[in-house]
Amino acid sequence: MEGKNAGVSFIIMNEIVLPNDTNTFGNLMGGRLMYWMDIAAGMAAGKHCNFPSMTASVDNLSFKTPIKLGNVVHIEAKVSRAFTTSMEIHIKVWGEDLLKQYTYESNEAYFTFVALDPSGKPRSVPALIPETDEEKRIFDGALRRRQLRLILAGKMKPHDAAELKALFTTPESIGEEN
Repeated sequence: MEGKNAGVSFIIMNEIVLPNDTNTFGNLMGGRLMYWMDIAAGMAAGKHCNFPSMTASVDNLSFKTPIKLGNVVHIEAKVSRAFTTSMEIHIKVWGEDLLKQYTYESNEAYFTFVALDPSGKPRSVPALIPETDEEKRIFDGALRRRQLRLILAGKMKPHDAAELKALFTTPESIGEEN
């Protein structure tokens, strides 16, 4: 299976925050934003692998700035790394106040999607080829994020996470363990 450039999966999704999308403070509800982010991530995953995919995990989702009623939500999603059957999707979210004419960062997150065959079993996905410096930086960190996700899910033992251990050890300290 031939690899694909990260740009192939790039998605831009826009929504306007309506009264039904807000909490009592007039801010976009976090659950509604997560719903929109999940849709954008799913579209990016589908563009990368050309197969139906489903959400496997969502990394830390921290809100920096609330998005207000009447503002526009801009969501950008792009596959940041592909593994055997899963894809990590990097998502960035901005709000835009059209009346005051400014855009502000709201949050970002990483979603993991798994490609499925017709019987619902995981299937192989194309490799990802990062091109820009930012794509390469995010691609390089994806293996560490994946190992952390697997540890937190109980699917990997911490001592097996070589990429994560490398962050906290030096060649000298490895020799001291033996």
